[in-house]
Amino acid sequence: MTATSTSRSTELSIPVQGMTCAACSARVQRALERTPGVSGASVNLMTGSATVAYDPASITPERLVEAIRETGYGADLPGAGASPEDLAEAEETARDRERREFRLKFGVALMAALLSMALSMPPRPWLLLGLTVPVMGWAGRHFYTRAWAAFRHRSADMNTLIAVGTGAAFGYSLFVTIGGDWLAARGIQPHVYYEVVIWIITLVLLGNLLEARARSRAAAAIRRLIELRPLMARVLRDGTETEIPLGQLRPGDEVLVLPGEKIPTDGVVVDGTSHVDESMLTGEPTPVRKAAGDQVIGATLNRNGALRLRVERIGGDTVLSRIIRLVQRAQGSKAPIQRLADRVAAVFVPVVMAIAAVTFVVWLLLGPEPSYLHALVSGVTVLIIACPCAMGLAVPTAVMVATGRGAELGILIKGGEALERSSRLDTVVFDKTGTVTEGGPTVRRIASEDEAEALRLAASLERHSEHPLGEAIVAAASARGLALAEPRQFESLTGRGVTGIVDGRRVAVGNRTLLAELAIAPGGFTADAETFAAEAHTPVFVAVNGAVVAVIAMADAVRPGATEAVEAIARMGLESVMLTGDDTRTAEAVARDVGIDRVAANLLPEGKLEEVRRLQSEGRVVAMVGDGINDAPALAQADVGIAMGTGTDVAIEAGDITLMRGDPLGVPRAIALARRTMRVMRQNLFWAFVYNVVGIPIAAGALYPAFGLRLTPAFAAAAMAVSSLSVVTNSLRLRAARV
Repeated sequence: MTATSTSRSTELSIPVQGMTCAACSARVQRALERTPGVSGASVNLMTGSATVAYDPASITPERLVEAIRETGYGADLPGAGASPEDLAEAEETARDRERREFRLKFGVALMAALLSMALSMPPRPWLLLGLTVPVMGWAGRHFYTRAWAAFRHRSADMNTLIAVGTGAAFGYSLFVTIGGDWLAARGIQPHVYYEVVIWIITLVLLGNLLEARARSRAAAAIRRLIELRPLMARVLRDGTETEIPLGQLRPGDEVLVLPGEKIPTDGVVVDGTSHVDESMLTGEPTPVRKAAGDQVIGATLNRNGALRLRVERIGGDTVLSRIIRLVQRAQGSKAPIQRLADRVAAVFVPVVMAIAAVTFVVWLLLGPEPSYLHALVSGVTVLIIACPCAMGLAVPTAVMVATGRGAELGILIKGGEALERSSRLDTVVFDKTGTVTEGGPTVRRIASEDEAEALRLAASLERHSEHPLGEAIVAAASARGLALAEPRQFESLTGRGVTGIVDGRRVAVGNRTLLAELAIAPGGFTADAETFAAEAHTPVFVAVNGAVVAVIAMADAVRPGATEAVEAIARMGLESVMLTGDDTRTAEAVARDVGIDRVAANLLPEGKLEEVRRLQSEGRVVAMVGDGINDAPALAQADVGIAMGTGTDVAIEAGDITLMRGDPLGVPRAIALARRTMRVMRQNLFWAFVYNVVGIPIAAGALYPAFGLRLTPAFAAAAMAVSSLSVVTNSLRLRAARV
């Protein structure tokens, strides 16, 4: 159970057991939606979960569980305060239990089915009856109990079709068994269908078993995320090192992580230096250097040094838990295309039962003798072949596998709706700073007769500055190994630069405005400054004792992969647009570097929002790519918001898609995955519909007049199982999708 509160309602995810078709999930959803206090519900067949938005002042979670149970399906509330990992493990345990149950029932039913074949030659009705009753009463019991629950709620689902079909065959066979002599005396050949009943239940159970296995395979992404966690942590308390289970950690604890061990939870480095492999969460292969004061993420791998950490977040508050929660929500969501299957499922079963009734009557009146037997067999075959399992699995299996595959690639997709909208994009809007570029200035070039000395003096003065340009100058000097001096009389002049005394010399570092204030002429460095500006670099002047000695070119470097991302987007037939608050000349230079033709500069956040709206007014389907915080209005307005995240900040919660690696190439990858997923969804729905459109008439006897061909109920049950398996198998291809 996961719950998130808003100002008006709380959202709750409840595991539901026993759903086997689209009509099942639709019935549970209708029951929840009709419950007072519920503002919305979405029930996912593949994940076996119901996501409910409700008013906690009007209804309790326990009442929601009761509403589900009243429909004939199982539901339980996990323990309060359980983390997403705990919930996922509980769901995995439930899936394993269901799979074992289906395997046992199928094994017993299969042995009974094989034995029934031997007892049918010649027929031994009483022995077959004794074999059939336990199969129906134990292995297939859930079909009948759920069908009865559906009947009490004036609805029908797959269980109804199976229960009516096998019930009719069993009832007729029982009548023949008891009244065989009476029928024979009237010239009616007695014939029983016990073996057909057993085989139908056996093959339907086989389909259930295959679907349960497929659901487990589709949930592999969450299982792999959970397995990233270490089970134990080495905690330091009262000067003593103790190994404790992960669940016993508390914020403020200090833990020791040795080389080769996984970091137990989110925290900050207190002591030690190492490189940490964060690829299991971000996909970034290069280990990241960590030292005192640096943040670390739980489940990442400590490579080559011992680290002492202070625990900051535990349980459901950790980055890993938040990722698992997002993936769970995504897999439990519905794509808009699912509405088509839901609408069909709502009327499908009653229509099939009507078709079966008409089939029975037509064969009874017009069929060859014995017409009543042909009528019974044809009616049962229609009921069995028309199971809407494939229809219910068509979309949620694809969503579940695709979102899991995305998580493995460092692409968090927030559900089926985001996938579907992403597949229809024609325009991708990039924010410049932090998206196309790194988001921080760096020293690109220096014009000076003595570059090293000019950089040393500037960095010595800037070492007390908090301005990004000053920090970049200090970083450049440190990278060159320059020894910095301690400045005196340091003064920061907002918007202009800094001044002070370094090694007995008066130094000034800043822009043209600062030079004008100090009455210092650029002299021979004017041309260099203009050249740097034309190249979209910010010129920073360095003056010593009243004379300019250098011009430093500062620029925000283009992110690795940005150019390739724009090229890939163009090959996909989409247009790229760049928005920025920077000046036009800088923006156009960056856009030229990465291959973007359309640029809008000098924009405040409101301006970016209006630009996205303008593109949408042109009929475009727009994705906005930003950092998830500063670009929040535009991200919210866009058809698809794509947040560039590092996995450690609120960017995880922003947008419809989060790129954990902060890699621009994640944008075309996400779009390609969405397009491929939609193709799989359409294929699944097409074959699910075709199966029923073709299968039902054949089961009713459409081929009999011309070819003398008819389907048996057992063959119909096998075809039903194969149809569901084909849909799930097609979706599982997305697990290996190369995007």
